[in-house]
Amino acid sequence: MQFLEWSAIDLELEAGRAVCLLGESGSGKSLLLRAIADLILNEGVLELNGRTRESFSPQEWRRTVGYLPAEIFWWEASVGAHFERLPMEAELKRLRLPLESLEWVPSRLSMGERQRLGILRMLDRQPSVLLLDEPTANLNDEISSVAESLILEYLESREAAALWVTHSKAQAARVAKRTYRMLDKVLELAGGEGAEG
Repeated sequence: MQFLEWSAIDLELEAGRAVCLLGESGSGKSLLLRAIADLILNEGVLELNGRTRESFSPQEWRRTVGYLPAEIFWWEASVGAHFERLPMEAELKRLRLPLESLEWVPSRLSMGERQRLGILRMLDRQPSVLLLDEPTANLNDEISSVAESLILEYLESREAAALWVTHSKAQAARVAKRTYRMLDKVLELAGGEGAEG
């Protein structure tokens, strides 16, 4: 695929696995996720299970390819109104969230609460591909580890794939089969931690 003035990007994701993307702030990692999600103009061929993106309706593509932005937006009057299926109490407790958080107005949420509930909201749609823009950036180490486990369990159980943007080489080593680096508008396979040898 190609977008803006970038070099052509060739990237393959595997079912049940995460691929991580590292790079400096402003290097274009978030733009790549938005291009795959079809939220900015781009060219080239995108395929999912043998189907081209053009064979999906825009609504079907955006449901099948779940995009979790770094800044998660909330538009309904309550948190729970954003879910098709309300999270079970055990799911909330696992992420250290109280059951009553579903009744809160979104403006009450801290950044960390927004991030944890945003992960649950994305998984609620049961996408086949997850585009994750620093999904644990506002979480402490303990809760970040729980969120990582939750996402990886989802990938394995649903045979879903993920493209996971992170600034942490350590996180990339924990969660990804392969790690790429965005550098000078080119996507390069990174060596060392998190990279496929």
